[in-house]
Amino acid sequence: MILPLDPDYIYEAVERALLEDLGRGDITSRATIRTTARGIGSFLAKQDLVLAGIEVADAVFSWFEVETQIQSTANDGDEIKAGKVFARVTGEAQTLLAAERTALNFLQHLSGIATKTKLFVDAIAGTEAQIVDTRKTVPGLRMLEKYAVTCGGGRNHRIGLDDGVLIKDNHIALAGGIEEAVRRAREIAGHLHKIEVETASLEQVNQALKANADIIMLDNMTPDQVRECVAVVKDSAPEDRRALTEASGGITLDNVRAYAEAGVDLISIGAITHSAPAVDISFKIKIA
Repeated sequence: MILPLDPDYIYEAVERALLEDLGRGDITSRATIRTTARGIGSFLAKQDLVLAGIEVADAVFSWFEVETQIQSTANDGDEIKAGKVFARVTGEAQTLLAAERTALNFLQHLSGIATKTKLFVDAIAGTEAQIVDTRKTVPGLRMLEKYAVTCGGGRNHRIGLDDGVLIKDNHIALAGGIEEAVRRAREIAGHLHKIEVETASLEQVNQALKANADIIMLDNMTPDQVRECVAVVKDSAPEDRRALTEASGGITLDNVRAYAEAGVDLISIGAITHSAPAVDISFKIKIA
């Protein structure tokens, strides 16, 4: 399911980006293009991609003029083949030129995340595992990037630090162990908050099980180690009461299926946000 976006969040992100780019105005366009000129801009996919961010790109153009809106033949989450014109926008030529780069920056970046996510989702098709993201996002763009993940068929991990308890190696070290860290978390966590524990060995998995963790992260383990840990977790309780398992760390397109076939419920991958290359989309304008 594609995550819905808050229009106010989109507007704030777009305004920040435009104010950064515009400064005192687009002096090149003002100097070379008549104010009365109108244009038609076309978005062309120059590679196969999964679309994400068309609503954000539309907000860039309408920030200048409410009536300047993108007309798209595709929706976010759609797969688009190279060579396809998937959207057009008509308006004042100076507006189209001033909005062009910011609109493309959002569209190429977010579609890049969706496209990379889809590769991982397709790689584990037929298994019961799910691809999830992380908090490794560009500051200020997290909700947009996590939205793009859902466009690619992935799911969202916690949105922020207030979204759930995730006890990692530093928490464990500072709290004095897994059981103590989970005990303290239980004292303050709300009844809706899940408690997840990061583990690096079968010994730590058993400690997390003893502490009744809701989710057990299997961090930087090989697929064989993950399979062994998953078996222990599955033997620990009936299916409706056992902890979820999550593989994380060192997972690539080449090995992700091996992790999925090891039986984990979730596979978290930071690379789908922090290392997704922007896709190639062009924007060409002609006189209307």
